[in-house]
Amino acid sequence: MLKHLFVVFLIGLATNSIAQNPISQERDSSLIARDSIKKAEFLKKIGNGYISIGFFDLDLRYLIKFNQFEGFRTGLGGVTNKRLSEHFRINGYTVYGFKDKRYKYSVGGGFRINEKSNTWVNLAYTDDLQETGSSTFLTDKRFFTFFEPRLLNIDLFHRHITKSVGLQHKISNHLLSETQLATSKINPTYNYRFNLDDRSYNTFDISSAIISLQWSPFSQFELVKNKVLEIKNGYPKFTLQVTQGFKSVFGSDFNFSKLDFRTVQQFNHKNNAISKITLVAGIAGGETPLTHLYHAYPNNITKETILQRFSVAGLNSFETMYFNEFFSDNFSTLQLKHYFKPFKISDRFQPQLVLISRYAVGDMKSIDRHQGINFNTLEHVYSESGFEINKLLFGFGLSFAYRYGGYHLPNFEDNIAFKFTFNISL
Repeated sequence: MLKHLFVVFLIGLATNSIAQNPISQERDSSLIARDSIKKAEFLKKIGNGYISIGFFDLDLRYLIKFNQFEGFRTGLGGVTNKRLSEHFRINGYTVYGFKDKRYKYSVGGGFRINEKSNTWVNLAYTDDLQETGSSTFLTDKRFFTFFEPRLLNIDLFHRHITKSVGLQHKISNHLLSETQLATSKINPTYNYRFNLDDRSYNTFDISSAIISLQWSPFSQFELVKNKVLEIKNGYPKFTLQVTQGFKSVFGSDFNFSKLDFRTVQQFNHKNNAISKITLVAGIAGGETPLTHLYHAYPNNITKETILQRFSVAGLNSFETMYFNEFFSDNFSTLQLKHYFKPFKISDRFQPQLVLISRYAVGDMKSIDRHQGINFNTLEHVYSESGFEINKLLFGFGLSFAYRYGGYHLPNFEDNIAFKFTFNISL
């Protein structure tokens, strides 16, 4: 817990300093306007997790992190920007984990083959860790926060050496696509064996193809200075991703398929309140190892008391679900959030109440294939509800969640999660 508080304190101090960089009021109007534009561009870069240094954008994601397997993880990374070229880019990072005493790195780049459709060919070589059971969409916009709450408590990682080539293409303003071909060498860092056809695998190779589509039919776009910009972020949004693993291609061991789907709906009310609904679903078939199956975004530490489990709430995670408690080869989650209008106590102090309910259901057909690790399945509906009071002090707040329904635990306090929240906007 002390490690959690130390990391949170450092991040909060740094972001509070960035957010309070004043502009001198003594400059003339033209200088103020110019500085305002520069500040807006700077804050946009910071909001996306970058600091520009000449023709290179330093990536803030790699400066410092903490998790249960690596301990503190620190390094440098970034990508070249348009000052170097608008037609190609070079990106990479190098990090070091102090607990596992191991370097990780990635090197890659891309070149644009069509400006109007923003079509890029991307290449990458990565030697790093990935959380087992995690699932991401290729077409997701870069998502950056100064602090990643779930990362603090994750301990189930697999190492992967991945070579990939991808095609990023804008079919229309409303429809984005990304395709990737990749080969990976997978080595779980925990005791795990995947049993298949009288053979047991503790390491394996996977060759896969991924096609991802993101559709935003209600967003509005406008041509500004020969660039198409999104002027209205419309809802609902839909994302669909298909993954196919190929056996015996470049030495691949398994043949499997995955289909992932997400939709997000948001209602903006007249009183400045917001209601948000997020539905996520996934299904995996064939010879799929645990590394490529699904968890349901758990974020609770396996400790005896509420105070020992006190950490930081995630943005879209199940706060009462324990890490590595459930895995599924097909699952769906539903999250309902209602953000009340912030309480304007003063210009600088405007806490916000958020009501939250989360539900998950899933299953696993061939659970006996996965040996060496114990977990449950989600045949019954998992339910939790609670609230957050955000932005009480320097972006910090508090959250409370209670677990009930099909997976309610016998000990009352084991169903309770009481945590920090951390929210800051620039």
